[in-house]
Amino acid sequence: MIIIPNLLLIAGTGTKSGKTTMVCRIIEQFNELNITAIKISPHFHEVTPGLKTIYKEKGYSIYEETNRDTTKDTSRMLRSGAARVYFAKVLDDRLRFVFDKIMDLIPAATPIVGESPALRNFVEPGVFIIMNSYTTNNRKNINHLQSLPHVFFKLEELSEISSLSIGFKNGRWYDASM
Repeated sequence: MIIIPNLLLIAGTGTKSGKTTMVCRIIEQFNELNITAIKISPHFHEVTPGLKTIYKEKGYSIYEETNRDTTKDTSRMLRSGAARVYFAKVLDDRLRFVFDKIMDLIPAATPIVGESPALRNFVEPGVFIIMNSYTTNNRKNINHLQSLPHVFFKLEELSEISSLSIGFKNGRWYDASM
């Protein structure tokens, strides 16, 4: 297990569970930190304008998002105030390799917010958030992740929360409710 205290990692119980909404909320709440955002997907979507190719090889692609004006998740992250946003399309067997390549692009101790349930299988972040929603589609079985230390949020309750109970200090994300 790789310990990365400056990484806040978000997983969800399926599509539309609020993962990207939470990433954007954290970026906005901690705007002064110049957060780098990461989205990792096993789905090989079409490349949209603004995705600058960094690496592209068989089984994976890594891009930097440069367009704030699309409806794509990475564009929303940039629009929310992220200093940089990286997007990777990768098959599970190359995930660790691709994550290491992304981490090489980010200066040490930079606050990172990542959206990728699969990363939690080999990374221990400073904070791990699991998102759920009443409208979640394509439910994923993440029971094995729910047994790990995490903070749980429902998408529908986010608007009622004025400030998230997390913080970043001394190069580390932490659960401020503890």
